[in-house]
Amino acid sequence: MAISDSDILATVSAYLERYADDTLLLSEPLGLLSQGKGFASRRNFVMHVTASALLVRNGEILLIDHLAYGIPLQPGGHLEPADATLIDAALRELTEETGVDPRQVFPASPIPVYVEYGLVPPRPEKNEPAHHHLDIGYAFMTNADVGRIQESEVGGAAWYPLAAAERLVGTRIARAVSVPVRTG
Repeated sequence: MAISDSDILATVSAYLERYADDTLLLSEPLGLLSQGKGFASRRNFVMHVTASALLVRNGEILLIDHLAYGIPLQPGGHLEPADATLIDAALRELTEETGVDPRQVFPASPIPVYVEYGLVPPRPEKNEPAHHHLDIGYAFMTNADVGRIQESEVGGAAWYPLAAAERLVGTRIARAVSVPVRTG
């Protein structure tokens, strides 16, 4: 894997410098990452890392209808060996799932806007037991629209006002529109 546990740990540490209130919530995955056991691999069923994108356009957030979970979510997914960085993985997942032109997508910040640690139910059809995901989410901006969606994983994609997106996905969405924007 191009992304190492130390890369992930450095990203989560940078996140916690900005969002220190999440330190206790992330203590377990931080401990796991410090052990260096290949958490970028989706076949690690103690925990593995996923990357997600909160895409903002004119104050609205793009959400997908996630087929596997049957709920609206931000675009995202598992890391791939060709991903050089976590933000690259988030952008790849965004463009794969929504067809948004990556040349029209710009990161709002190199620091994630959320990091969530949660239990994923078993998926026997994929031979996956229950396990934990450490989802690392980045905010992006665009003026583009949705292109051809990845129909094998996504049932649709739509832009939601912030309040509606928060009701569907959670309060982490608000950070996508309030993150300090990187300049230069």
